[in-house]
Parts: sequence; structure tokens; C-alpha cells
Amino acid sequence: MNYLAHALLAGPAPADRAGGVAGDFVKGLLPGALPADLAAGVALHREIDAFADLHPAFAASRARVSPVRRRYGGIMVDLFYDHLLAVHWARFSPDETLAQFTGRLYAELARQPALPAHFAAVLPRMAETDWLASYRDMANVAFALDRMASHRIRRANPLAGAADELRDHYAGFEADFLDFMPDALAYAQQVRLSR
Repeated sequence: MNYLAHALLAGPAPADRAGGVAGDFVKGLLPGALPADLAAGVALHREIDAFADLHPAFAASRARVSPVRRRYGGIMVDLFYDHLLAVHWARFSPDETLAQFTGRLYAELARQPALPAHFAAVLPRMAETDWLASYRDMANVAFALDRMASHRIRRANPLAGAADELRDHYAGFEADFLDFMPDALAYAQQVRLSR
């Protein structure tokens, strides 16, 4: 799951959403230097990632990735699912538009006092260009993967052009996503309620 899906799956608590979106920027044992509520949001992020890795629909999506890119299949599917969530937003969040959700989310994140430093540095650009809603456009997914290929992952990798795989197998990825997302929402709610 990437930023948008983690933000939605985190539920209504602002600290859970902050932990969901910033979770990939936090390494090591929790709570570490984080306040308890933000650490709980990061823990939820990690549990959702573990759930996704074991879900048959998510595994089917990873298997759709070509052998040359399969090592990076999880990264690709995370972004593909954010695109599909943005496209199908009204199905999973009928009471709030995507623009309303992301606008509120960026404002909540800006008020969080203890975000990981690297994420706090990225947040203004994320909000200014509305990264999360921009995933609705396939060109922005392609841009994110191409940028990741050259800037985020230090060693040589085949992520450049990886959005072509979503274009080529769109119906399959979409079916997997639509199978996965209701289960992920139910699982995330169960985890939140059990704390």
C-alpha cells in the first residue's frame, strides 16, 4: 500500500493517518522517538503492509508484474493500487471527495508535531502538488515510478517505464484491487478496534 491507501485505511484518527502516511519513513522498533499515538499509527501501517503481503489478490497483482521487474513488484503494486483507489474513490469513501480528503489530510499532517524529519521535509511538496490525488492520472503514476528509478533507489533497477505494466494489464490489476480493498478496510478497522 502506498500513501493514499494507507491514509484511508488508517481511519478517522489524525495520528493514525499521520502514521499511515509517514510509516515508510520510520525504521526500527516502536515507539522509538515517536509519541505513542503516532507510533500506534506507524504500527497500524506495518500491520496493513503485512496483511497486504499475504492477501491472495495482492499476490496475484505481484504475479502480474513481468519477471524483469518482479523484484520491485511490491513497490509497483503499491503505486498501482493508489491509482486505482483514486479512480474508484467514491466507492470506498462515499461521504468525502478525494480532493476534500487530501486537503484535510495535508492540513492534519502539517499540524503533527513529531513527524519523521525526512517526511516533514517532503510534506510541503506533497501538499503543494497534491501527490495523493494526482495518482488518479496514469501519467503521474508513471512519473513517480520513473523518478523512483533514478532518485529513490540507489542501485540500478528496472522501474523506469514500469507504468506500462499497469497499462498493459489494467483490467487484471483493477480486479485484484477491487477484491483486495474491502478486505483491507475490514482488517484495518478490526486492528484499530482491538487496540
